[in-house]
Amino acid sequence: MTAGFHCFVTGTDTEIGKTLISTAILHALVQTGVRAAAIKSVAAGATLRGQVWHNDDADALAQAANVVLPMELAVPYLLQEAAAPHVAAKLDGVAIDIAHIKRCYAQVAEQVDAVVVEGVGGFCVPLSDDTDTADLAQQLGLPVIMVVGLRLGCLSHALMTAEAIAARGLKLVGWVANTVDAGMPYAEDNVAALTARLPAPLLGCVPRLPAPLPAAAAAYLDFSCLPGWPGAPWL
Repeated sequence: MTAGFHCFVTGTDTEIGKTLISTAILHALVQTGVRAAAIKSVAAGATLRGQVWHNDDADALAQAANVVLPMELAVPYLLQEAAAPHVAAKLDGVAIDIAHIKRCYAQVAEQVDAVVVEGVGGFCVPLSDDTDTADLAQQLGLPVIMVVGLRLGCLSHALMTAEAIAARGLKLVGWVANTVDAGMPYAEDNVAALTARLPAPLLGCVPRLPAPLPAAAAAYLDFSCLPGWPGAPWL
């Protein structure tokens, strides 16, 4: 693996805050003074602005990083329809090739000190008829950070995702509790249950924020325990 801090961010589902936490990681990296870039491996859902296709998640990642990447590297697959990746790819007449995403990552990792690769949807979302995001994570071989969306059902989703990560031979190095349902009863009890059961440290709990700003989310998180984190005192 290329030297530096590199990670794959996955989640317990879609719409649970992967991009918010990924931008928070980028914000924290930039504050340490390293060159940090982001890759949105597959972005499904694009709008045309000024003759250029944009995806909100990809744009947020680019804004939080301090290294500007060409679109073809930052977003290996930018799909128009906001649908499951394999569906959106078929509608665009595109075949998602994990090898292409790996090549993009390798090019980026050679240029910067830190790369945050954000997955799409949950951990096992289909990318094609015979591949999924778990295959992508496995082939990249990066340490995994899991975002747990705090809402009813998160316990099973989180524990099953952790098992799927381990089954692929990957290292879960940390997890984040991100508040999706601000009115969720017994949220603290759910976090405590996961803390006792997950084989990785809790990096922090992010409340429901007035606006999904990277600095605001990062204020609730501590990444210093992550292997390879720049400036960690034990390195």
